[in-house]
Amino acid sequence: MADMPSEEDAPQIRRLGRDEFHEVVRTFARRLAALWPWRGLVAVARGGLVPAAILAEEFDLGLVETLCIASYDGMRRGEPRLLKGLAGPGEGWLVLDDIADSGATARLVRALLPQAHLAAVYAKPAGRPFLDSVADEVAQRVWIVFPWETSP
Repeated sequence: MADMPSEEDAPQIRRLGRDEFHEVVRTFARRLAALWPWRGLVAVARGGLVPAAILAEEFDLGLVETLCIASYDGMRRGEPRLLKGLAGPGEGWLVLDDIADSGATARLVRALLPQAHLAAVYAKPAGRPFLDSVADEVAQRVWIVFPWETSP
């Protein structure tokens, strides 16, 4: 019989509502505004698309690019795979993802755009060291269910 994960090791599910998430990102925008101006915004797709749309509105930014990186299959994490990149060092760009979990995606982004300002709405301890800015930090065992991941 396989060992059952201890209560300490079991994932803690945190479901975010749309209003709650929107307010977290708007509050984050006010903090990021101190670093203005941005040349543009880069959303790490897919998770960074929704928060990037909110930030683009808050900052009135029309120039929004994407980095497309796949690293999850459901709740299973794999090595990040670059599906679509960007050229250049990233100077003046704000790169945004929904969450930095292990830091693997953030490390890939940093290698691609070393001079960009890398931010995530949420960060776990393993992912936090690779970010320049974060809105909120959560425990490593927390699994966040974002509003766009559930049916209305």
